[in-house]
Amino acid sequence: MANSERFLCQAIELARENIGRGGRPFGAVVVKDGNVIATGVNEVLSTNDPTAHAEMSAIRAAARALGSPSLEGCAVYASGNPCPMCMAAMRIAGAAEVAYAYSNEDGEAFGLSTAAVYADLAKPFAEQSMKIAYVPVRPAGQPDLYAEWQNAQAKRKQ
Repeated sequence: MANSERFLCQAIELARENIGRGGRPFGAVVVKDGNVIATGVNEVLSTNDPTAHAEMSAIRAAARALGSPSLEGCAVYASGNPCPMCMAAMRIAGAAEVAYAYSNEDGEAFGLSTAAVYADLAKPFAEQSMKIAYVPVRPAGQPDLYAEWQNAQAKRKQ
């Protein structure tokens, strides 16, 4: 069995175990240099945290294990098609590769597809289902927020 299949089977097994605990059927595995460094399962129902997806939990655990927010050189293996939030988090963290075993099409009949979210996000802001507005507020008498951050970063490096 190829490594990707082995790691996807691990993610599926995590998802099955999560079903047994009353959770949703999602598991994820983060691998670096051929070794599993972190795993996660969907904990949305047990925590009431809508961001507690399997991939997000695995990303957080991997970052702690690596002592870095960077997942450079890591691969993420997920039981299901990662939602846009998880996919964005993996990109922001610098994951090199993502593979998943069950597609949005596989999950649609069970209410487990995020295809509609992907489609909505592909539209211009003005056409999306959620109201999105750029409101350039700059409190009077305050330094620019980003410039303040840059200055703080420079001071820390000194």
